[in-house]
Amino acid sequence: MYIDGTFNPFPDFKFSGNLRPRYPLRARREVPAHIKRPDYAEDGMPVSERRLMGQPPKILNAEEIEKMRTVCRLSREILDIAASHIKPGITTDFLDEIVHDATIERNAYPSPLNYRNFPKSVCTSVNEVVCHGIPDQRKLQEGDIINIDVSVYYDGFHGDVKATYPVGRIDEEAKKLLRTTRKCVDEAIATCKPGALIRDIGKVIEPIARANGCSVVRAYCGHGINDLFHPAPDIPHYAKNRAIGTMKPGMTFTIEPMINQGHLCDVDHWPDNWTATTVDGKLSAQYEETLLITETGVEVLTAGKPQDL
Repeated sequence: MYIDGTFNPFPDFKFSGNLRPRYPLRARREVPAHIKRPDYAEDGMPVSERRLMGQPPKILNAEEIEKMRTVCRLSREILDIAASHIKPGITTDFLDEIVHDATIERNAYPSPLNYRNFPKSVCTSVNEVVCHGIPDQRKLQEGDIINIDVSVYYDGFHGDVKATYPVGRIDEEAKKLLRTTRKCVDEAIATCKPGALIRDIGKVIEPIARANGCSVVRAYCGHGINDLFHPAPDIPHYAKNRAIGTMKPGMTFTIEPMINQGHLCDVDHWPDNWTATTVDGKLSAQYEETLLITETGVEVLTAGKPQDL
């Protein structure tokens, strides 16, 4: 136990890097009764996703597209609010509170909350954490990097967006990782249009990562998103993948490559059954946008202001 009363719940676990969880976790945050919930909100089971597993990607109509535009705009607003609070000394649990409250204020539901029993309203992934970090009592430190993954459910549809941010001043290698990861996303988005092959997204991303001394995580991928949180299609981010299908107008999905420093693309998992980390303790970064394939190209539904990297 630390002097402030927090503790590492997994003292015998062999961590790959320097980061340690800081418990206790705060109790699950409440969502007002009037806010519309996804089907997993109470028992953690995304029944609708499971029922439609294996079905082709959904093509949205004009009304559904407008709902996606709205929820994605809200998702970006909430991410920007959370990012404005990043500084040394705050906890990731505080960021969870910020995201939760901003979501509720918009009469929306935080999509991660109780999705497959995830205990928080946002994922916060620090330093070597690749994805799905659980907000806790650890205080951010000067030189950290943090990925904030905001997902929102509003009017029956989900939005999903994330970005990686410096905490105070970071070193040049960390800056290079952030710039490389952002370039991977932007170059991949630029290839999206009707008729483009889903498998070719990874063919764009991996050479950029490798040219900058980085690797692409294979264990996690982008995904469809609409009235379901994680429907078809899967979007691998590495080259020579076997994803099937082409992009069609009305499809909505995410591109969200996880880029690791160095050549190791594998991940370890903490005993919390969520937190994924690099196997060598090196940094990992991620950016995510939700996209709509249009008749003539692609619309970035979660687009925000360019990050100064």
